[in-house]
Amino acid sequence: MHAVVARSTINDFERGRQYLREKGIPSISQAPGFVAAQWVRLDEKTGTSMLTFESEEAANAAAEMLRTNPPAGDAVTINSIEVGEVVERV
Repeated sequence: MHAVVARSTINDFERGRQYLREKGIPSISQAPGFVAAQWVRLDEKTGTSMLTFESEEAANAAAEMLRTNPPAGDAVTINSIEVGEVVERV
């Protein structure tokens, strides 16, 4: 398994959360190889997410989708996107 880890700046939490619930989650959960996802608000202006996929290819495809079509308009700014191997999972 591989994961897409994104770090973000939250510009408008309520709009970002609404987008996530209405469009983001339904879209990403339909992506090929999708396993699980977590979105974490670290403080008022920063967040991180980890999207887990069955393969490196599926994770890279999702990462590219996020790079070319950043979600939530100006409510959330993605600062970095990385793909890595999931070593263990509980």
